[in-house]
Amino acid sequence: MNHQTNLEEYHHPARYDMENEGYLSDVRYLLTWANKVNGTIIDLACGTGRATIPLAEQGHQMVGVDIHRGMLAQAKRKSTHLSMTWVEQDCKSLNLGIKSPFIYMVGNSFQHFLKNEDQDGLLKSVHHHLETDGVFLFNTRFPSREELLQPSTEEYWKSYTDSSTGKQVDVYTMSNYDSLQQIQHYTTIRRTEGEGDNCTNISLRYTHPKEMERLAESNGFQIIGVYEDWQETPLSKESQNMIYILKRK
Repeated sequence: MNHQTNLEEYHHPARYDMENEGYLSDVRYLLTWANKVNGTIIDLACGTGRATIPLAEQGHQMVGVDIHRGMLAQAKRKSTHLSMTWVEQDCKSLNLGIKSPFIYMVGNSFQHFLKNEDQDGLLKSVHHHLETDGVFLFNTRFPSREELLQPSTEEYWKSYTDSSTGKQVDVYTMSNYDSLQQIQHYTTIRRTEGEGDNCTNISLRYTHPKEMERLAESNGFQIIGVYEDWQETPLSKESQNMIYILKRK
């Protein structure tokens, strides 16, 4: 998988915001953790600041890190009223020069780390930047049968109105799961009346709970919470998502 190909979905930051900025459930939960700590909080794979800016607006000292320059530029435009830091770095090899009591990565960004060494690199970087007993919180999709066996034909996802044109955009997805690599290859198709289809591709890694236990332990973490939603519902075989809370050992 070419690294740049896997960033296609993020080449239009304004569109990304239109499709995602209404999701706030994780932000409310992150605030409960942020309010427990003192010090700089780090948002990894922060994108356009969907979850970074609200915490900064509540008075928390924030650093947002992302590998995509265009997404960070959008984040900066949205946060000129705030004193915060945006950093363009690869989360697998962070060098921020600070220690944090709380680092998080939401939006299922954990799935972008496709190889075992990528996941290890991320967790090693996080471990290095956490204070003693610091917390790392992240979410990822649960690898249920329904999730992995999504149709390889077009499936309707959602519609929204493009605020720049006033036109309705209908969004469809197609997927193909590689069970050997544990990677789902997605194509997203956006249809706008009077315009041709716009297609983007992305590949996402699925990690099973037992793998996650070994991954956390081998990289110096203790799992202190695993939930299926932001209301802290315990994980079950019917879950669609996994939220992990790790403490640095």
